Amino acid sequence: MIVAIAVTAGAALAIGILLLSTKREHRSPQVAAAVRGSGSTAQKGAMDAWRADFERTHPGLRVTYDATGSGDGIRDFVSGRSVFAGSDVPMNPQEQAAADQRCGGRAMHLPMVIGPIALAYNLPTVPDLKLSPTTLTGIFSGRITRWNAPELAADNPGSRLPDTAIRVFHRSDDSGTTHNFLSYLKAAGRWPHQPSRRWSGATGEGVVSSSGMAQAVAHSQDSIGYVEYGFASSARLEMAKIRNAAGQFVPLTPESASKALKGARSAGRADDLVVRLDYLTEVPGAYPLILVTYEIVCANRKDPVVLTFLNYTASDAGQSYLPLYGYAALPDDLLAKVRGRLGART
Repeated sequence: MIVAIAVTAGAALAIGILLLSTKREHRSPQVAAAVRGSGSTAQKGAMDAWRADFERTHPGLRVTYDATGSGDGIRDFVSGRSVFAGSDVPMNPQEQAAADQRCGGRAMHLPMVIGPIALAYNLPTVPDLKLSPTTLTGIFSGRITRWNAPELAADNPGSRLPDTAIRVFHRSDDSGTTHNFLSYLKAAGRWPHQPSRRWSGATGEGVVSSSGMAQAVAHSQDSIGYVEYGFASSARLEMAKIRNAAGQFVPLTPESASKALKGARSAGRADDLVVRLDYLTEVPGAYPLILVTYEIVCANRKDPVVLTFLNYTASDAGQSYLPLYGYAALPDDLLAKVRGRLGART
């Protein structure tokens, strides 16, 4: 009797182990091929969603992505530590030359994500803040230091602006978001310095990464900072309306951000898709402060996993995820060019 019970229990245990093993195998299919990318923190939300869905629909293929910042992503790509880089700003000539050498041919930029940049703020008495480009420049250059300054009062008639000091946050790391923000201020608000991925002003407190920026603003009353829409939205931060070149104070939405890229011109080489942003667009309802994140890849080295993954991110399914995570989908005309470049390389 005791032997029978022991045999039965042993059989049950064996069956249980087999079922558990089967479930684990089902949940974690064997990885046949894996690739690594790194770079832009701005596109992390999109990358996380894309990678999860891609691995679900492509069992055995694995894509990892380290959100380390655009500058680090380019350096990883040039050194061969990754097979693609995410960057919110095109490579400069020195980086392009090094990337071309690494590829043994041309490294090209493929726009994949429109990342609206929010002016996130923490000002409980002002739920509907409006900012003109020149006012923004005044705040981030240190010329405007208090929330009830005349420039802010002119942008926000009738609002209860407090007589408190403005606490300004900026990125301290090598950031494509910083480059795009300063490029916007240079074009629209007379920013006095040359835009770069490193903060070029003397005002404010530095924070690392997009998530760090969102946390800093969330926990600091009377503060303001610039951060991608997805991070600001996830942290439930207030976001200012920005006055565009048409004179409209426009709220940030995926739709208003997409309008800013309509009719954008190419600024890259013949086989490249670098986009020249028009920060002074007069398209009605356009939110002018956006960035485009590029996936940088070798044009002549046809890594099958990277090609399969990027074809997915540029597909209708991949682009449909973007508004759900605080991004804007590429306009149809630009998306067709991206698909053409990918199709030409498959």
